[in-house]
Amino acid sequence: MASKQKKKVLLMGKSGSGKTSMRSIIFANYIARDTRRLGVTIDVEQSNVRFLGNLVLSLWDCGGQEAFMENYFSSQRDSIFRNVEVLIYVFDVESRELEKDMHYYQTCLETLLQYSPEAKLFCLIHKMDLVQEDQRDIIFKEREDDIKRLSRPLSCTCFRTSIWDETLYKAWSQIVYQLIPNVQLLEESLNKLAELLDADEVLLFEKATFLVITNATRAPHRDPQRFEKISNIIKQFKLSCSKQASEFSGIEVRNSRLSAFIESFTANTFVMVVMRDNSVPSAAMLINLKNARKHFEQLEKSEIR
Repeated sequence: MASKQKKKVLLMGKSGSGKTSMRSIIFANYIARDTRRLGVTIDVEQSNVRFLGNLVLSLWDCGGQEAFMENYFSSQRDSIFRNVEVLIYVFDVESRELEKDMHYYQTCLETLLQYSPEAKLFCLIHKMDLVQEDQRDIIFKEREDDIKRLSRPLSCTCFRTSIWDETLYKAWSQIVYQLIPNVQLLEESLNKLAELLDADEVLLFEKATFLVITNATRAPHRDPQRFEKISNIIKQFKLSCSKQASEFSGIEVRNSRLSAFIESFTANTFVMVVMRDNSVPSAAMLINLKNARKHFEQLEKSEIR
């Protein structure tokens, strides 16, 4: 039996930056408009989220009020910053205290370097929906350049995010991707499955969050955001099913150009298959996926470090 692999993830940023809202949408099945009911995070809220069976994300949502931030860097620094796998720092793009935000960010990095120098670093420039559309690229690039300069010698990956669109799923999918221990084997197997099915694309989603784990693409597509859009749409549909006391198990879409199947796959995943051949019988696709399931279940159970 494979042992659990616990990965510590710090979620930090000033109070009101949107940390708890995004965590609730991704991991607690909130929809964006319901996050208005969430209260202020007091000190540190810890939660363990099982992801793909053996992987457990230990999420530390750190309240961003100044008194708490000062404690994180003094009396709590050892417990907060030791054994961190990933630091996610959230910036409110409309903050009126950018200089203070950057000061706390730099202090955070100095402490991280001391206790967890191998940690991966991600910054989310959040609430981008509040920026005029024609200014978003410019403002994001300015903030990204500043953050990367201040992050040296650490390497930082920046994302623009909003709880109101697919950008939140894009960021968290890429972050979680870095934590999956056997992701390369999953990719290889997914590519083989796509080839055997003669599919244009095959995607693997984590069952609870519907974050994209990995994909195999054999044909070009003009929409680079399509995976995250699908995550967002299906997650909302799943929540609608739950409210009607129904369980989402799959969906099939056909038109004159393609067939798309989304099906429950392993105990921890959903799979999506997209193909231009719209004459493939549903029963044949379900049999093929059933035959592939056992191999992917073994990959999930294997303890690969």
